[in-house]
Parts: sequence; C-alpha cells; structure tokens
Amino acid sequence: MSKRYAGVDLSLRWFDATVSPDGLGWRFPHTDEGLAEFVQRMAELEVALVVVEACGSLERPLVRALERANIPVAVMNPRQVRDFARSMGHLAKTDKMDATVLARYAETLQPEPRPLLNENDEELRSLLARRRQLVGMLTADKNRLRRARPELSLRIERHITWLEGEVKVLDQEIRELQKSTLEWEERTRLLETAPSVGPVVSATLIGYLPELGRLDRKKISALVGVAPFSCDSGQGRGRRAVWGGRREVRAALYMSAVSAVRCNPAIRSFYQRLRSPGKPPKVALVACMRKLLTMLNAMARDRAPWQPQAAAP
Repeated sequence: MSKRYAGVDLSLRWFDATVSPDGLGWRFPHTDEGLAEFVQRMAELEVALVVVEACGSLERPLVRALERANIPVAVMNPRQVRDFARSMGHLAKTDKMDATVLARYAETLQPEPRPLLNENDEELRSLLARRRQLVGMLTADKNRLRRARPELSLRIERHITWLEGEVKVLDQEIRELQKSTLEWEERTRLLETAPSVGPVVSATLIGYLPELGRLDRKKISALVGVAPFSCDSGQGRGRRAVWGGRREVRAALYMSAVSAVRCNPAIRSFYQRLRSPGKPPKVALVACMRKLLTMLNAMARDRAPWQPQAAAP
C-alpha cells in the first residue's frame, strides 16, 4: 500500500485537511474537539507525514497534538509552498485548494519532519518573541517622543519606562530558563566566551538553532541565511546574494557582528581586510556574520571556548 500524506490549511475558525493520493478531504472546527478528531483520522489512515504552513503561533496546537500522537509533521515556509503551487499551475487560492497543494507538496518533496520541541524549547521561543515585540515598541515610542507634542511627552515617557521594566523582567526569565537544564547552562557559558555574544544572542542560538554544532559550516550558514547563493547563467556571472534562513537567528547575529567589528579583534581585522579593497560595508558585515557563526558552530561541536588565534583571518 502506498504511503499517505496530508496537508492542512489553518484559519481561526476552522482548518481544511486533504490526504494524498486518496484525495480525501475534510473541514474541522478549530477547537480542541476538532483537533482530536483530525488526529484520530490521521492515525487511522496511518499518514506518513502531515505538512502545515507556518502562520505565527496558529499552528502550534495542531503540531503539538500530532507530536503527542507520534505522527510526523513538517512546518513549512509559506513562500516555498506558494512557489510549489505556481509550478503546478495553481494560481487561484482557496482553503481547500491550499490543503490539496500542501498534501501534494508533502507527497512530492517529503520534507524532513519537524524535530520534537519540549516545553522548555517552546517557552524560550515564546519569551524571546515577546522580547522582540517589546523592543520594537520601545524603538517606536522613542522615535515618537522626538516629535511628540509637550502634552503627550509625559505619557510616552511613562510607557517607555514601563516597557524597559518589562524587558528587564523578560531578560531575567530568559536567563533563569537557560539555567534550568545543565546542557543549556553549559552551552550558554560556552557561547558567551566569544566577544560580542551576550545573553540575548546565546539564548537565541539555543532556542532557534538547535542544529548548532551538528552541521558543517556550509550547511549551518545556509540554514541561518548568511550563505551567498550563485546567480549564474551561461557565461554570465550574476551577483551573489544571501537568501532565506531563520530571521530570528540572523537578526541576533547581525547585532552581534556589529558589536564584534568594534570589540572583537579577530572579527574587526577580518572586516577591515574585506573593506580595504572596496567591499561594501553591508557585504563585509554579512561575511563577518558568517565567520562568527562558523566559529560558534565549531565551538559548540568541539565544546571548546572562544580562541582568538583560531578566529584570526
């Protein structure tokens, strides 16, 4: 019997599911009862893989329910799925069609199932996501304060003070969570031996890049989105560019690289060597991000602290 693959399209009130190659399809209410019925049907059909698009936190209950039932599930980037749909000639978009495309995507490409996350992983990611939201609000309010009318300035300042207090509380909670397991505590201490890698960067790497230390430098760079991809055709040689990747890790590495260019002698000399022949600042900075990532990857692999001589260009 051929394997079955399922695709799920989520919305707030319901979700559509399609099984390929059978062509079976259902609509379930997006409730605990609906999730339980869906998981039961997937188990009865012995589905080999369920594919769902990443849509904020909306997919989490469904993914957790499938994981508890030991049913493999892959959470995919919506852009990749949409490109696949266009390659099949599907230009229209409905919930049912999206579920069908996701099922065909699972059957054709068979992506790797999502690694199982425990409660600590989920909590760390939630805290980091909330911190990013608060920092974004802080930046926006500080920009507003510069142009605010006098009668509004005091209110904005009070809100900025509250936001800064919330960020401090979150930083403490993230730190305590990093110390909750021996493995996380050891990895945090190891990563922070590198200049410019502080608590937020180390927590982001632990929460969003569990593959650190398990992949080679090319794969880890591509996974994060700091590896330049070719754009060649015939005799033409196009401009290389980075693409895709995990934006949370990339954002943290960017801030770390900016700091490293100032305070990390190895990264600073590498940056200056790239800039001296005329490399644009942004290109040189992305290269520094990639170098920093590969060094951190080697540190995690070998369980060795930062060694400036090894990082020298």
